[in-house]
Amino acid sequence: MHRYRSHTCGELRATDVDAEVRLSGWLHNRRDLGGILFVDLRDHYGLVQLVVRPGSPAYDALSSQSKESVIRVDGRVVARSPENVNPELPTGEVEVEVSSFEVLGAADPLPFPVFPEDNANEETRLTNRFLDLRRARMHRNIMLRTQVISFLRREMTALGFNELATPILSATSPEGARDFLVPSRVHPGKFYALPQAPQQFKQLLMIAGFDRYFQIAPCFRDEDSRADRSPGEFYQLDVEMSFVEQEDVFGVIEKVMTDVFEEFGGGRHVTSPFPRIPFRESIIKYGNDKPDLRAKLELVDVSSIFVGSGFKAFADKHVRALPVPDTAGQSRKFFDQLGDYAVEQGAKGLAWVRVGDDLTLSGPIAKFLTEDDVKALLAAVDAKPGHAIFFGAGEFDEVSKIMSAVRVEAAKRAGHFKEDVFRFCWIVDFPMFEKNEDTGKIEFSHNPFSMPQGGLEALETKDPLDILAWQYDIVCNGVELSSGAIRNHEPDVMYKAFEIAGYDRDTVEHEFGGMLRAFHYGAPPHGGIAPGVDRIVMLLADEPNIRETIAFPLNQNAQDLLMGAPSEVDEARLKELHIALRLPPKKA
Repeated sequence: MHRYRSHTCGELRATDVDAEVRLSGWLHNRRDLGGILFVDLRDHYGLVQLVVRPGSPAYDALSSQSKESVIRVDGRVVARSPENVNPELPTGEVEVEVSSFEVLGAADPLPFPVFPEDNANEETRLTNRFLDLRRARMHRNIMLRTQVISFLRREMTALGFNELATPILSATSPEGARDFLVPSRVHPGKFYALPQAPQQFKQLLMIAGFDRYFQIAPCFRDEDSRADRSPGEFYQLDVEMSFVEQEDVFGVIEKVMTDVFEEFGGGRHVTSPFPRIPFRESIIKYGNDKPDLRAKLELVDVSSIFVGSGFKAFADKHVRALPVPDTAGQSRKFFDQLGDYAVEQGAKGLAWVRVGDDLTLSGPIAKFLTEDDVKALLAAVDAKPGHAIFFGAGEFDEVSKIMSAVRVEAAKRAGHFKEDVFRFCWIVDFPMFEKNEDTGKIEFSHNPFSMPQGGLEALETKDPLDILAWQYDIVCNGVELSSGAIRNHEPDVMYKAFEIAGYDRDTVEHEFGGMLRAFHYGAPPHGGIAPGVDRIVMLLADEPNIRETIAFPLNQNAQDLLMGAPSEVDEARLKELHIALRLPPKKA
């Protein structure tokens, strides 16, 4: 018999009754019932119940062995009595009568229990991530991630894409976040950058003629943590295609996303085809560019109704209305609680009115609205009897942010929110440029390597803020999974686009010389996208925090609490790298 096991802990079935087996795993749980000891033994594959009877040589030792110790047991498989069958376990029809056991790795007292899973704080969990990953939920999430990545590889290969690796050590690139820099020992004073994305390399692969590329690509960005963003590094399904237009990219990605979410979504419906929503329309209707379409409500811009109005709270401000149908039965508590929620989002309050059976308005601000205001408002929001109308007023960006959150919350509270579905959409027609509010300068608003709609003519004749780009985002349930674009492949267009954003010709040639040289030697039209693997798994696992789907994530402060990174480097190593530190003064 094998030194450690003849079977895994999840393998035994009723057909194995009377077999002599050897198992190894972790001591998951222990129960003493009337002098008979029951032990749950766990490994990667599952859980099996051991039974140890009084008088057995293993009884005393297993009674006192600490949980999470690694043990090996020998024994005979026996059938459980019908009343003791556990239908929740694949091994629930049998148990193993232990004849002998061996401790392979004893466990010290645990900083938190693996079972039952209590609410240990994140710092403790990440410091002891090897223990945290033993928990059933975390183990399930990591295996889901593994299965999703394997599925994506098979899917992309079946669609004719080639998996190609791109460099990790490269040059800096303006992807919108800070680079992680790596000092060069052999080139004093020079640095590599870890890739924020394989953007330039995958475009170069298209120019090199590989036609369809994909990679489960690691990306590195020195940016702050959020619930849906891991600081430091993340992974994406990086995709690029030659001789395509926007709809060709959409066709491939819609199939891949639909297939993976149907395969691993636990029966949740995937809506298809994915609607295309222009960026500016999304901002007005949903308050942001990553709308949660499970909420069936839409915002309406009613600012024009209140231009010059005597109602000072709305007069000459940006005003967004949220009509909510079927609220006739809602109590005042519904309105007050939604108002409290808006205040939590940063609002000073939440104005509202009710629409009566005769289309008259009631509520706190109804008396401030003229007859013409009411008539125009009801028409603008297509209000019917039983509607409630909520309002946000103020600066455009502030109103958008607050009312986007209120829209979703109101839908949930009023029964206009669809659970257990994945609602995808494409956000399209992004502005090519935007104005920096602090400096007043024109900047790229999205990916600088995108093709402007209208090409060079648009860059030369239009106001930069009116130019749209062939850029797009894919969004699911309010989570942005990826940005993508049809790329610029023409040198003249690249020079002009960067000139508008404040880059002179010499700077462009210095920063992007490799790409520009490639454009001069026959570049095909091409485009791509890169859905985030971490976010895909987060949605499939129904986890609110992306760190719950990554085996060894950094914490919110971009620290690896398990391995102690980032760490200090001794003076000899710094000298070898030609680096002198200039540290900020220590806080008192």
